[in-house]
Amino acid sequence: MKKIFTNTGWRNIGVQVSFLLVAFGLYACFQEETIPVSIDFSYTIGNENYTTPARISITNNTTGAEKYQWTFEGGQPATSSLRDPGIITFTEAGPHAVTLEAWSEDDRQSKTISITVYDGVIPDFSAEVLTNNISPVTVRITNKTEGGTGFRWVFEQGSPGEYTGENPPDVQFSEPGDHRIILIVENGPAVDSLIQTISVAAALSPGFEIIPDFEDDDYEAPLHATLQNNTVGGLQWQWSSTGGQISNKTAQQPGIYFAQPGTYSITLQASNGKETKTITKDIVVKPNTGLRTFTDVKLGINTAHATIGSYYSTTLRRVISKNDPDSLFQYVDIAYFGLNATFTFNKFTSPDSVEEYTFEAIPQPQVTHFINSLDKCACGIALSESDFDQMTTDALLQPLNITSTAKGLQPFDDVQVPRIVLFRTQDNRKGAIKIKSYHRDGLQSYILVDIKVQKK
Repeated sequence: MKKIFTNTGWRNIGVQVSFLLVAFGLYACFQEETIPVSIDFSYTIGNENYTTPARISITNNTTGAEKYQWTFEGGQPATSSLRDPGIITFTEAGPHAVTLEAWSEDDRQSKTISITVYDGVIPDFSAEVLTNNISPVTVRITNKTEGGTGFRWVFEQGSPGEYTGENPPDVQFSEPGDHRIILIVENGPAVDSLIQTISVAAALSPGFEIIPDFEDDDYEAPLHATLQNNTVGGLQWQWSSTGGQISNKTAQQPGIYFAQPGTYSITLQASNGKETKTITKDIVVKPNTGLRTFTDVKLGINTAHATIGSYYSTTLRRVISKNDPDSLFQYVDIAYFGLNATFTFNKFTSPDSVEEYTFEAIPQPQVTHFINSLDKCACGIALSESDFDQMTTDALLQPLNITSTAKGLQPFDDVQVPRIVLFRTQDNRKGAIKIKSYHRDGLQSYILVDIKVQKK
């Protein structure tokens, strides 16, 4: 049977189809707008410092959520409902749970992580040098560190060289110099270090020199000397001698006196609280000749007084020139005047009369008697070149009566070479000057002499 639809029927069918299409479209739209919550977040530590107070910066990477709830166990703040809670501070050491709940109308998710914060590390230790800092040095370490859980020590050139642990054993350093003690402290990811330096002095090595006094540097008896202590690493001293008289046997640098000639031994025993060592040296004290000799002394003519010098001091054992300090002139006991480079007029004169020969007057001058003349009749005595050269003691000078006379003070020229000039100092020491040669160099001309004089 065939059915024919009216306009009304077709109209009903169209309505039903339209409804189905709308419903399907709404369903399709609902399916496309549903987004699941994908929860994710990360954090960073400020300055990579996990020690208290630790500052944690949160980065929220969650998608699909509309609302958030943070919980920070032990943190400041403790909670937050912001998507990005900012910086959280943990002031107590230990693990801290960080939880995020994120949700939408259709989904809810949560995530928890643990962040561990550690106590702050403050490395500290003392290094006590036992006995003294002379090699070998023993050092006792006391660990005063706060907040450390792991300890590593380095002892440069020490024994031991390294140690792992909180309290190291005593350390010994033998090499002289500076040595670093390094402490590296760990507390989880927190690491810090501290360095101290130990200075080690050289090990004990005894030594000394025998230094005669200025007047006794010819090593003739009686001899006064200083025992110059050159010991390295010593603290206590004990001196002894087979014949010398030591001023203070426990002094670091005493004096010593030898009354008679001979060969003597001197022993130094040095110690430092750790070890004791000794050293012995010999000294030969010569017989007293009573004579002092100076060779190859240059004395300039008057125009060379500022450069070469025209004065000599047998006490200071040196030439004194015009430009030397004023304080030296009181020790002058020989004054030479040479008129010019022709050497036709030469004279040795007393320091108290130098102003008569173009020189400036000497303050507090000494008085010295000279015999410039070779004529025996000038004073009844004469000394030959051979006598001078063979003079090894003052025996030849002792009986001489050397006194200035008008004839004996006569000037001389350079014809007679060598020439022997006798003199007597203000303190009654007798001597002789041997003029060996005349050197012509214009304004810088000079004579070359040897001098022999009695000791004080």
